Amino acid sequence: MRRFGGPVQVLELPGPAEPRPDEVLIEVRASGVGNWDEFVRTGDWDLGKRPPMALGVEAAGVALAVGDQVRAVKAGDRVTAHSVPLRWQGAWAGQFTAAAAHTAVVPSAVPFDAAAALPVPALTADQAIGDALSVQAGETVLVHGAGGVTGGMLVQLAAYRGATVIATARADSAGRVGALGASTVLDYHEPDWPERVRAAAGGGVDAAANAARAGSAEAVRAVRDGGRLATITADLPATAERGITMRAVQVVPDGERLGRLVRLASTGALTVTVGERFPLERAAAALAQARHGAHGSAVVLVPAGAGLRAAGT
Repeated sequence: MRRFGGPVQVLELPGPAEPRPDEVLIEVRASGVGNWDEFVRTGDWDLGKRPPMALGVEAAGVALAVGDQVRAVKAGDRVTAHSVPLRWQGAWAGQFTAAAAHTAVVPSAVPFDAAAALPVPALTADQAIGDALSVQAGETVLVHGAGGVTGGMLVQLAAYRGATVIATARADSAGRVGALGASTVLDYHEPDWPERVRAAAGGGVDAAANAARAGSAEAVRAVRDGGRLATITADLPATAERGITMRAVQVVPDGERLGRLVRLASTGALTVTVGERFPLERAAAALAQARHGAHGSAVVLVPAGAGLRAAGT
């Protein structure tokens, strides 16, 4: 984009310098696209870079070069990264410079397009389930808004920890969300769904993860007294009630954690479905698709020449 709030368009920008001691230069095979990129475009998420600039905060590809202090990644490795503030330009480009501490090596079993779509939603979900909620085996967890990519990962990670998961989603997403690990899936269009969750959980869930826009006020109704609520949509209720602990979660780059998550993806314990792959020249259409929702599937961009390689090595 040439200015905040302006259109997404193809730009010719200077290439990156050689990586600094703590950086990794990535030849991009695929870049993730999400509604968070719209926040960057409008200036609501400051990445430390002013337009004209490339958008994008997550990418997967091959490490072209690494700084002389980097030990966990070497040139030629398959890698993925969510790295902000931006070191050079965004990830919607042929090359992306990432902090080594934000970068993870990708097992060969994980295609590049899936590896590109995974960092932001997986890190967000893991920081909500693991850090904000500290979900334990045997607990009952609500995931409100489980039909999206991040919502689906919240379900998977809660189930992986041994929790019983109750989820809300659109009726046509119930089967897919159930297959991700939810034991019960309710339609959030039904006005009494919080009461039905409380009944199913025997008086309320131990913890709730909200991924629905403006959904925290409803989700907290399903939480038992003294339970926990985390939201990824920046909409915490104004005041606490019934002793419920409430936290807002904003994704934080973390290469070590990302490495654990991509290893889970390599075993099938964590999945992301890539729905549409757009060429870089159609980035505006890709962003529009991500903003309007893709029924639980991720959207990725593929630079010219990388199309045949995005799904493999």
